[in-house]
Amino acid sequence: MAERIPGFKGEYLWELEIPEKQITALAEAIPADKYSWRPSDGARSVSEVLVHIAVGNFMLLNVVGMPLPDIYGHVEGDGFQRMIAIVRKNDGFEKAVTAKADVMPLLAHSLAAVKDAFTNTSDEALTKPGQVFGEESTARRVYLRMLAHMNEHMGQLTAYVRSMGMPAPWPDWRAAAGLEAVR
Repeated sequence: MAERIPGFKGEYLWELEIPEKQITALAEAIPADKYSWRPSDGARSVSEVLVHIAVGNFMLLNVVGMPLPDIYGHVEGDGFQRMIAIVRKNDGFEKAVTAKADVMPLLAHSLAAVKDAFTNTSDEALTKPGQVFGEESTARRVYLRMLAHMNEHMGQLTAYVRSMGMPAPWPDWRAAAGLEAVR
């Protein structure tokens, strides 16, 4: 096991490993022909959830000053108007990027971008006050929002996989410890 960075930064990166590994495992385990599956009308499909995670990360990284990837092209506006323009583009990506072969690299790029950006952001920059969604806050809060957002949708995808009759694609630590497995 690699040595962990001390303090909040190391703790965050440790927590980030969980959705990074599990979302990737879910995305890999779901067959390509199931990427259009959705539990009900009006719910996001598998591909839409995975793309939503990826583009949500890009939008939040942009909030903390990271440039958007080239797929966004030029985005007009400042502040709230810019965020609305990004959300509109993100909604379009969810509908347009549907094939597993296209979703997987977008997701991987996004997860790596979060890890790299956080790792390379100074402790001072994480705590510097600034406007976040119209409120005075910090970049640290935005990174926490990314983590919460990824975990939220990891849970959604886990429910999708189980609804499709598949097990979660990681070892059941409860069974390995001699405890009753959670179904």
